[in-house]
Amino acid sequence: MTPFELAEPATLKEAIALLDPDDPTVRPIAGGTALMLMMKAGVFRPEKLVSLRNVKGLTAIEPMPDGALRIGAMMPLAALERSATVHAHAPVITRTMRTLSNIRVRNVATIGGSLAHGDPHMDMPPVLIALGAQVVAAGPAGERTIPVEKLFAGYYETVLARNELITSVIIPAQGSRRAAYLKCTTRAVHDWPALGVAVAVESDGTSVRDARVVVSAATETPMRLSSAEQALRGGAAGDALWRQAGEAAAAEAQTISDGQGSAAYKRQLVRVYVARALAAALQANGGR
Repeated sequence: MTPFELAEPATLKEAIALLDPDDPTVRPIAGGTALMLMMKAGVFRPEKLVSLRNVKGLTAIEPMPDGALRIGAMMPLAALERSATVHAHAPVITRTMRTLSNIRVRNVATIGGSLAHGDPHMDMPPVLIALGAQVVAAGPAGERTIPVEKLFAGYYETVLARNELITSVIIPAQGSRRAAYLKCTTRAVHDWPALGVAVAVESDGTSVRDARVVVSAATETPMRLSSAEQALRGGAAGDALWRQAGEAAAAEAQTISDGQGSAAYKRQLVRVYVARALAAALQANGGR
């Protein structure tokens, strides 16, 4: 790696002030699990990194009055995996963590970093989109709230300004919704996925009232599949409906070719895994 300056601010205001909106070589660093790999490979050569490790107030898990859950952006993924509060609010997060990389990475990687990095292969973005989550971002002009589904602008790109930081993630109350996340990898179970599918379904047991269907890794950005969601609404819950939604998803998903497989291969994965994820969300011991 090339030499770089490391700044370690103690407050959010100090951290934001150290970021330069016009200088791409100045970058915030949270857990650094992905960024450091890019630096070692020579893909990114920063002149300054602004560490968020010592910034106060970014590691809380707080239930909110409206039933939502606020999670500080610097909360390590392993802490989310172990949190009884997170499990009670959105157990799909707990289950997702168990197949997300390995415990060494989860001990260091943060929820805010997994979103701000903009990598479409990350597991958390599709799950949070399916749950209807938002991020709170802070910059020199103050705070703004961004739905996670609107956060990603392109491959490794987000709508965040260079001097904006994610401070928290807000997950709304889930009510009777049941959710699942499945991924397909071409190698080990903890490897980068060729496809990730997250679904959240509201059903009375016989029919589907509402649904969110999100795919990632096979596409340039995590994306909701509105045609699959429309196919599900009002339908009779069961394998026939899951297959219908899978077909609609495969027709809509803008899959890409990369080292994990061809676009055509990934489209077939979408067809199969959307149906499987819907079945998993509504099975007796799944979903909630």
